[in-house]
Amino acid sequence: MFNSTPNVCVVGGGPAGLAAAIALEHIGCAVTVVDCAIPPIDKACGEGLMPDSLLELRQLGIEIPDGTGFAFRGIRFADRHSSVCAEFPRGLARGVRRTILHQLLIERAMSLGISMIWNAKHLQLENSGISLGDRFLHSDLVLGADGQNSRIRRQAGLDRVTCEKRRYGFRRHYRIEPWSCYMELHWGPRSQIYVTPIAADEVCVAVISGNSKLRLEQALSDFPELERHLRGAEAVSTEMGALSVSRILKSVSRRNVALIGDASGSVDAITGEGLCVSIKQAHALAESVANGDIRQYQQFHRNLMKRPQQMASLMLLLERSGQLQKRGLAGLAQNPAIFRSLLAIHVGVGRFRDLWSRELFRFGRAFFAA
Repeated sequence: MFNSTPNVCVVGGGPAGLAAAIALEHIGCAVTVVDCAIPPIDKACGEGLMPDSLLELRQLGIEIPDGTGFAFRGIRFADRHSSVCAEFPRGLARGVRRTILHQLLIERAMSLGISMIWNAKHLQLENSGISLGDRFLHSDLVLGADGQNSRIRRQAGLDRVTCEKRRYGFRRHYRIEPWSCYMELHWGPRSQIYVTPIAADEVCVAVISGNSKLRLEQALSDFPELERHLRGAEAVSTEMGALSVSRILKSVSRRNVALIGDASGSVDAITGEGLCVSIKQAHALAESVANGDIRQYQQFHRNLMKRPQQMASLMLLLERSGQLQKRGLAGLAQNPAIFRSLLAIHVGVGRFRDLWSRELFRFGRAFFAA
């Protein structure tokens, strides 16, 4: 419980931590961001900002400048046998390099006067704040935004996991004009590959699989359509890898510590929802602090994670077997209304109960006939 607006130390200066810092500053908190890295901070991800992500960023006062990134209108799923696409029900999405997005968040935080300490060493959680070697930062609330392997989560005793699954992602950028106005998700026998247009002459290509040794160049041999598109394209970044973890924690707050972003649990990267969920968590955390009770954040957090977790489970069903994947995509291709409804749910516009319709019955017939 807080008797007044608290001093907050945010450990982790990635997008989740900076979003939380900005949201907390909006309610009058004195915020300090601490990170062991030096910006800009990169991460292997699909780099697509869905329409709901762009809306959440605007609420933080962040607009993607004209001419930055690449606008795309929807999502396309494809395998060797079928293809289906749908446009977003509201607005466009945008592919943006992660480092550019991080710099925009830093600039917004700086404009609000938020203190930031980079290249911090020997960080340790204390009873009333954070120690940085011989320096101490008093904090009424410590926010762990330090990623999948969060030290704050471990030091606060919040690392009890109720469910966890790990996969592996590798990302690279190619100099080539985007061939599609959609973000594409290609399904193969060993992996899935995302293609996100991020500039008029550049695409981001990311592979996700359960095999930590399956690199992007190897995986591409399963995707002849993609190989044709990328043939001769110049790779303009080194390959970067990251864990893709589906994790549910028993609790995300305790006394004067709360967790946000990947530190607080996560969904598989196949959903592309990590950033949007983190910003929504930032707003929920700020509301809990404004109400004077950080314990409210636990329920807010649980509610925010439900839809992404359901979507991740649904999408990963297709990964379990080649036949299930083939049947599922064939059914969607023959019933694109179902795919449009799923995309609306994915971006927070639709509801799962809207799927119970004649279209779903037709999808079932196509699924079993494939």
